[in-house]
Amino acid sequence: MNILRICKVLVCIPLALFALLTGIDNLIDYGSNYSFVRHVLSMDTVFSNNTLKWRAIDQPIIWHFAYAMIISGEILTGVLLSIGAIGLARRIHSRDQFIRAKNWVYLGCTTGFLVWFFGFLVIGGEWFSMWQSDKWNGAQAAFRFVVVIMLVMIFIAMPEEE
Repeated sequence: MNILRICKVLVCIPLALFALLTGIDNLIDYGSNYSFVRHVLSMDTVFSNNTLKWRAIDQPIIWHFAYAMIISGEILTGVLLSIGAIGLARRIHSRDQFIRAKNWVYLGCTTGFLVWFFGFLVIGGEWFSMWQSDKWNGAQAAFRFVVVIMLVMIFIAMPEEE
C-alpha cells in the first residue's frame, strides 16, 4: 500500500471537517459572526479618518446576503473536500483512479481559497479596510486558513509512485 496516498486521505479529512464545522457553527450560532460581517461591511470600526468609508454598506439585507454567501462557501468547501477524501480513500489502490479523485479535493481547496482569501482578505480586508479594526479584524485567522488550504492542495497535487 502506498503510504503517501494514505497520508493524502488523512490530511483531507480534518480540512473537510474544519470547513463543515465552520459553516454549520455559523448557522447554529448565526448572530456571533453575523455581527462580524455587519461591522466589517459597515466599516464602523475602521480608522476615523479613512477616506474609503464611501464603500461602507449599511443595509442589513446585504449583510445577511454576504453572510449567507460566506456560510454557503464554507459548507460547499467542506462538502467538496469530503467527497474528495472519500473518493481518495475508495480509490487508494488504483493510481489512475486516485489521481482522478483528486479533482474533488482541488475543487474544495479552490472554493476554500475563494472564501478565505478572496472573501476575507481581498473583500473584507482591503475593500472594507477590515485590517484597521481592533475588534473585527479576521485577517490573521483567514490567512492561516488560506495557508493550510493551499498546503493541502500542493500536497495532494504531488505525484504518487505505483
